[in-house]
Amino acid sequence: MYTDYHNHLEKGTLTLDYLSQFVEEAKRKNVNHFGISEHAYHFYETENILSNPWVNQRRWYNMGEYVDLFKQAEKHGMDVKMSIEMDYTPGKHAEMRDFISNYKFDYVIGSIHWVEDFGIDLAEYRHLWDERDTLTVYRKYFDQVVTLAESNLFDIVGHLDLVKIFKYKPDNRDFLLEQYDRATNALSNSKTCVEISTAGLRKPVGELYPDPDLLKMCYEKDIPIVLSSDAHVPRDVGADYDKAVDLAKSVGYSKLMTFEQGERKSIPL
Repeated sequence: MYTDYHNHLEKGTLTLDYLSQFVEEAKRKNVNHFGISEHAYHFYETENILSNPWVNQRRWYNMGEYVDLFKQAEKHGMDVKMSIEMDYTPGKHAEMRDFISNYKFDYVIGSIHWVEDFGIDLAEYRHLWDERDTLTVYRKYFDQVVTLAESNLFDIVGHLDLVKIFKYKPDNRDFLLEQYDRATNALSNSKTCVEISTAGLRKPVGELYPDPDLLKMCYEKDIPIVLSSDAHVPRDVGADYDKAVDLAKSVGYSKLMTFEQGERKSIPL
């Protein structure tokens, strides 16, 4: 039994037909706990949380139609959880809390895609990596991981070391381990689970998220995990799960966390 809690409809439509393609792929790959977590910045209701020229051009939906899609799915017997992937935004804890509390999400993913005004994982911003000090970007990124965890607003932190996406990595391994240590210390004191995401295998870095050393720290500090694919098209649901399971077991994990209407329950891996 697998989970896949991090998936997006943004390349298609908010329709039952398109959603069903994801649900059917999940069934085919033995993903028994499946959810959609659309990017929060696509919704007009999040304008007061994250606003910049890049995201403002991509504000397409309202939450009413999103919630209605899951009501339709339930009527048609589809087993799919409703979630959201929020860009963790420093200084906006109250606004994020208000937004989350307004909807009956099964779980909420918090992710970091922005370090100040730098979209660290966006193709349009990739060239800017050469103009920045990698150590500084990493430190500021993990600063946000710490405060994300301390906020205790999220059930899952998405792609924990996304900052490595374009293969820009510090040469100083001790520095990197220091960032991992403080991030996992904060996560261990929160309700936040970590996802093992196969999305990195489809990105320039060509690696799972998180790094094995980072995941080992998570295990040693009793931080629960889920499996996710971060699929943006149906065929990527549950992609490369053999590699994700191997990584999880290699550091000692034997359980996954599941979610339903905010309630959590562990299942065997």
